[in-house]
Amino acid sequence: MTSLIKKDASGNTGDGDANPLINEVVGVPGGIGEAARLARAASYDTFLRGLLPAQDGVALLAVGGLGRRQCAPYSDLDLVLLHAGVPGTNELAASIWYPIWDAGLRLDHSVRTVAEALSVAQDDVKVALGLLDARLVVGDQTLADALSRTAADHWRRTAVRHLPGLREVTTARWQAHGELAFLLEGDLKEAAGGLRDVGLLRAISAAGITDALRPAVRAAHLRLLDTRDALHQQVGRRVDRLVAQERDGVAALLGLEDGDALLRRVAGDARTVSHALDDAFRAADRLRSDRSRGGNGRSARRPVARDVVEHDGELVLARTAIGARPDPSLSLRVAAAAATTRLPIARATCEWLAAYCPPLPAPWPAEARAALTTLLGAGAGLVPAWETCDRYGLVDGWLPEWTRLRSLPQHNPVHRYTLDRHLVQAAHEASRHAREVERPDLLLIGALLHDVGKGLPGDHSTVGVPLAQAVATRIGLPPSEVELIGTLVRLHLLLPDVATRRDLSDPVTIASVAEAVGNTGTLDLLHALVRADAAATGPAAWSDWKGRLVAELVARVRTALDTGVLPEPPAPDPALLAGPLPVVHLTGDRVSVAAADRRGLLATVAGCLALHRLEVISADASVVDGRALVECRVQPRYGLPPDPVPLRADLRRAVGGDVSVTQRLRGRALAARGSGAAPRVVWHREAATDAVLLELRAADAAGLLYRVACALDEAGALVRAARISTLGADVVDAFYLVGGWPDDETRARLEEAVLAAV
Repeated sequence: MTSLIKKDASGNTGDGDANPLINEVVGVPGGIGEAARLARAASYDTFLRGLLPAQDGVALLAVGGLGRRQCAPYSDLDLVLLHAGVPGTNELAASIWYPIWDAGLRLDHSVRTVAEALSVAQDDVKVALGLLDARLVVGDQTLADALSRTAADHWRRTAVRHLPGLREVTTARWQAHGELAFLLEGDLKEAAGGLRDVGLLRAISAAGITDALRPAVRAAHLRLLDTRDALHQQVGRRVDRLVAQERDGVAALLGLEDGDALLRRVAGDARTVSHALDDAFRAADRLRSDRSRGGNGRSARRPVARDVVEHDGELVLARTAIGARPDPSLSLRVAAAAATTRLPIARATCEWLAAYCPPLPAPWPAEARAALTTLLGAGAGLVPAWETCDRYGLVDGWLPEWTRLRSLPQHNPVHRYTLDRHLVQAAHEASRHAREVERPDLLLIGALLHDVGKGLPGDHSTVGVPLAQAVATRIGLPPSEVELIGTLVRLHLLLPDVATRRDLSDPVTIASVAEAVGNTGTLDLLHALVRADAAATGPAAWSDWKGRLVAELVARVRTALDTGVLPEPPAPDPALLAGPLPVVHLTGDRVSVAAADRRGLLATVAGCLALHRLEVISADASVVDGRALVECRVQPRYGLPPDPVPLRADLRRAVGGDVSVTQRLRGRALAARGSGAAPRVVWHREAATDAVLLELRAADAAGLLYRVACALDEAGALVRAARISTLGADVVDAFYLVGGWPDDETRARLEEAVLAAV
């Protein structure tokens, strides 16, 4: 057969795309599901048998997906040409490999004797795992059986020794690819909980360490295989990453409602696989420990809590708990013990609790409520204990609402977790602030429930209030505390929203927050909750400047609540009020400028900062003693901060009237990086003491503040202050415009000018 495909040095076609010759030469069928995978494997087998006449001393083995008969539509082929030292092996191999490449197939191949294959497997655990899947396609059955039998026996004898090293490699892979359960665009094969991990479970089962491939794992594995089949079919080539633009198409091929339903199914399956692998690794650790003790039996039972004992590194029920009728709080008490001791709950114990622990009454008994608080406040032990209980359905018994929240995706790049994991993580983060509040128990419960309204129509802060209050009532909180939980849910975004979008020196801002919060106890709870929420969301949700703004807001509101007097606005930088004009001061993340003319000063400063790749976080403009002042907080748009020397020089030239500085910015093409949704302008008439608030919601872009400030200046608007809030790829920019702006027509013209500038 003439080679028609351009190959790389190894003979592969390079890009992994499907080639028409695959179907023409091999006749590989498409389709999704177990039957389609078996049909593809049979088609490949037929093709390969035509390349190697049956003969003694030579065998063609399939490993990997073809060895397991789990071929995706555009799988690679993993083949081993096994021989018993027969002459002409290299020529024979070439006669097999080249037709495969000519058919447009990607190939991973090797040529070895039995002894060579076993020697490589002894040094390379990945090869050892691959041989466990070896299957004869054509050739010498006796030779193939010898390799398979010896490789399996070798693995059973050495698996416990090899698994720690394999675990390190696996952990590194997880760190590189993330957790499939929580990724919006996860790799179905390499991410934690993916198909690669199922291979590890298969290997651990083959070693006889534990029954790792239980029915739930096998079902999850089949669904993940179906998802990969559908992804290959949707894209038309080999790909394992479930990217956003393909989700709806893949979901349709699988008969699911939409891409979110697909993400939830993948997340649930990945969690099942991950939990099974954790359990399997622990079983290997116990076996290794037992062998290190000379096989003299397992460790003694050690009580850790009422009805709970540690046995061989896991938590199990005490015999008295199993013999008597359990009380409804038993599952929560076991979970609390696991979280506080950071020991895993034995699988058999979880299964027993799921089958025999009676449901909790409404309201909960005090013991159950105390156990929940202990569980939520356990710190680092909370997440693994909660995840284990969730895998066995225990959490649904505590919180029936959890079924709707489980694995619910959050389509915002700021969020790193699904909704359910975010809520548990928020409780974990809230435990770090437990000593800062009067009621740490309510902080923990509020953190667990703060986003319970997500996934439902409407503002989740409002929709979630009755849902959270219903849970609080069910677990037995008194009415006043139920009301407080509702307040925490309704106001959990208040502090960060106000701190980053409003002028904190304006008395109206402080008075409105103080009125909403009501007392310092609630203020402290909200302050702790917002920090926990941000930490559970991801690193992009918080920054030093945001933390400072929130802390400043909290301090001002506390003063108002404690004294009944609104705090005085901060005085401007004294250095701006002395010396010849213009004055430029650069200190840390602050840029302060004083000039003789106020008109257009904010736009000039913003444009100059944009030229030096600085983003403005907040800006204040004022006139003191005849001097126009602009004070900004800034951060680098990317990379390191700019050189202060040219920045100071450009600022002095620009505010001194040199228009060539900002003209450089006007000539640039500054692309927005947002979602493409139309920008909006929202007016707030009662949000400031002496101004009207114009709020712009738009896609983020370099120089946006400069363009908008220019538009406002040209339209005759005087900006007293500006607050710039970046939310992922979008911004919410608030401009305090001096005056009443009562005329609808004037406001409409100004709004049109702002949108045109965007």
